[in-house]
Amino acid sequence: MSDFKVAIIGGSGVYKQDYLENEREITVETKYGSVLMKQAIYKGRNVFFMARHGGEHKMLPHLINYRANIAALKKLEVDAILATAAVGTINRDMPPGSRVIIDQFIDFTKQRPLTFFEGEEGFVVHIDYSEPYCPEIRSSIIQAGRRLGQHLIDGGCYVCCEGPRFETPAEIKMFQNWGADVVGMTNVPEVVLAREAGLCYATIALPTNYAAGVAAEPLTHEEVLEAMENDKPDLDRLLAACLEEIKPEQTCKCKEAGKYWTKE
Repeated sequence: MSDFKVAIIGGSGVYKQDYLENEREITVETKYGSVLMKQAIYKGRNVFFMARHGGEHKMLPHLINYRANIAALKKLEVDAILATAAVGTINRDMPPGSRVIIDQFIDFTKQRPLTFFEGEEGFVVHIDYSEPYCPEIRSSIIQAGRRLGQHLIDGGCYVCCEGPRFETPAEIKMFQNWGADVVGMTNVPEVVLAREAGLCYATIALPTNYAAGVAAEPLTHEEVLEAMENDKPDLDRLLAACLEEIKPEQTCKCKEAGKYWTKE
């Protein structure tokens, strides 16, 4: 069995992966808290699966312990993280039902711990985010989509809001003017922390509805979950194909930030 380890972080509607074998629950202790996830095998590859909101979607976006989640994957010596995120779409060229392999983000959160590095003992770290998402994992996702005949949109800007409320039409209009394409509540600080830990990380953004002011009707969380449930079989096939496509030999610069890692 390969020593290469891949983690899947499932967002709204992605709480289990039926194609994984030999699943068992594990708990990983970190200085930020304990994390429950599943360890499994897929075609000889070690896979860890984490439901970001918990198995029954009990954890609100602004209350997720992102630092514990990423610290746990670092402790497990995971090589790559593949995340999913249900989003509202601002861009009509990225309609509900499409899949966007985002390459940029805008942070509109307000009260979350955003970093592992808080100046302990005068240790100051500033990480470059010119390319926030691992280019090689992104490329592997797009290649997997092509192999399956699934159309994936290569590139898009995700704006992350605090939640748990949905955004106002005025906020969405502002985000449009900023150049954002999709809006969600969970990708930051997850992507930030993954880079600080020196982990390759990429996200498949899944538009489930048009955002406020773009949509004709008021938004509900139920429609998000319904859209995700309808899309789950095709998404499962894509994630399984990604597990096969991601290569152990990464030449990206994501791991360079890991030289600052001094955490548990």
